[in-house]
Amino acid sequence: MNEQEAAIRVFLVDDHAVVRRGLRSYLASIEDVEVVGDAAGGEQALRELALLASDGRLPDVVLMDLMMEPMDGIETTRELRARYPETEVVALTSFVEEEKVHAALEAGAAGYLLKDAEADEVAAAVRAAHRGEVHLDPAVARRLMASLREPKQDPLGDLTEREREILRLVAEGKPNKQIANELVISERTARTHVSNILRKLGLASRTQAALWATRAGIAELDQR
Repeated sequence: MNEQEAAIRVFLVDDHAVVRRGLRSYLASIEDVEVVGDAAGGEQALRELALLASDGRLPDVVLMDLMMEPMDGIETTRELRARYPETEVVALTSFVEEEKVHAALEAGAAGYLLKDAEADEVAAAVRAAHRGEVHLDPAVARRLMASLREPKQDPLGDLTEREREILRLVAEGKPNKQIANELVISERTARTHVSNILRKLGLASRTQAALWATRAGIAELDQR
């Protein structure tokens, strides 16, 4: 890692201590990742994140277990994204359940991993989320693609031709910098277009935009 590049700050949320220890062990060996804290549940996670926010040390990415009580990972993700939109979430679960996948992504998660993922897959998901990309476990992506068949009425809505083009690139998992390079525009302009797309479609995240575009038949979801 370049000395001038800050490590990606990661926070772990899982109600099993052995899973948190395992994730810490995975991530400790990755040069560009730093674990800044962990929590055993959703409510504790929000409290810990509030403390980190007050110190200016919010994590870049949260690895979030979905199956927790009383506040599950989906509710926690929704609340976290509302409070700290600059922090991305990668959902973790033991099973591929289409309903949970949709719920997690619609709550604002930027990725979905199975808990048996290899260390390099976890690292790839963290890096992708930090870049603003969507990262799905291959098994999850296959199930999700099979379920996304019915487009909404008037799928293009009020989007301009340029916005439709950018929406397609977002659905392909491309970050603003790459979109800017492909379309020969500034990164700031690309970011503004993405914000306008989210506003017009009533969406809260790039992940939701990617799902919307896939349902509408505008693009195929990147399965990386």
